[in-house]
Order: sequence, then C-alpha cells, then structure tokens
Amino acid sequence: VQLQASGGGLVQAGDSQRLSCAASGGTFSSFSMAWFRQAPGKEREFVAGITDSDRNTGYADSVRGRFSISRDDANDMVYLQMNSLNPEDTAVYYCAARKGFLRADANEYSFWGQGTLVTVSS
Repeated sequence: VQLQASGGGLVQAGDSQRLSCAASGGTFSSFSMAWFRQAPGKEREFVAGITDSDRNTGYADSVRGRFSISRDDANDMVYLQMNSLNPEDTAVYYCAARKGFLRADANEYSFWGQGTLVTVSS
C-alpha cells in the first residue's frame, strides 16, 4: 500500500491542525494505521493509532486528550486532528500501516508515507 501524508504547515501555539493520509494500492480496511513523528535530533515516536476492524485507538501520553485519530475506509483515508498544539509538537509527521494489531514500535510497520512537517511557533 502507498501512503501520502498532507496537511502540515506553520501554526501558532494553541492552534489546531488536521493531518490527512491517503492510501492506495491495497485493501486499506485490513490495515491498522498509525501516526508517528520525528523531531530534529530525536528518534521517531508513536503518536496515535487505530486498528482495522474494530477501530480501537491508542495514543502517546504526550498527546492524549489533545489529538484524535480517525479513519474513513470508504475513501482510504486516515486523519490526525491535533488541538492545543505547542512547540514540543513540532516534528515531521508520518503515517504508517501494518497488518494486524496496533503497535507503537515503528519497526513493526511495513508501509510509510513521506512525512509532512508541522511547525508550532510560540
């Protein structure tokens, strides 16, 4: 499956932003989907994920209550709604897909989008 992330940009602290990830070339509904991010000089980290069939979600502690992941299987899309953004959220955000259970380890994901940069100014 091919993934294309979009929606990044420059925002102010406290603002909201929605990232989108379009999938193609596979049976999207059979994949668990996740968003990861990587800040300069840091390792890639799990942000949020959603399972395939039952749509259970999981979040990193740092974003729980502020970010929300959702998916639209009819249109092969996954979204990350980000609210109350702060400068620590500045990173390149990647969408990723895997068959099976949701995992927080980036090494468990076979398919990756190209990343979209989110910059939050104070």
